[in-house]
Amino acid sequence: MLKKSLIALSLVVAAAGAFAQTGTAVKEAGKATVETTKQATENVKAAGTAEPTKTMHKAKAKKHKAKAKAHRVEAKAAAKEAVK
Repeated sequence: MLKKSLIALSLVVAAAGAFAQTGTAVKEAGKATVETTKQATENVKAAGTAEPTKTMHKAKAKKHKAKAKAHRVEAKAAAKEAVK
């Protein structure tokens, strides 16, 4: 009788431990899903708002590069004229 009650008690303890681990795993999976959803939402929002700004910055950078090149060419020509 004592053996049977010890076996039953050990089974109950093992089942409770397994249930606790499963419950924790389910909670963690749920948290991970929520976090992934939040990140995806933020990425979509950022992509929708950042792209026009990024394109505008690229256009400004190209314009600036073209102006800088023109100034560089003019400065080089002026330096050649000054040496003559």
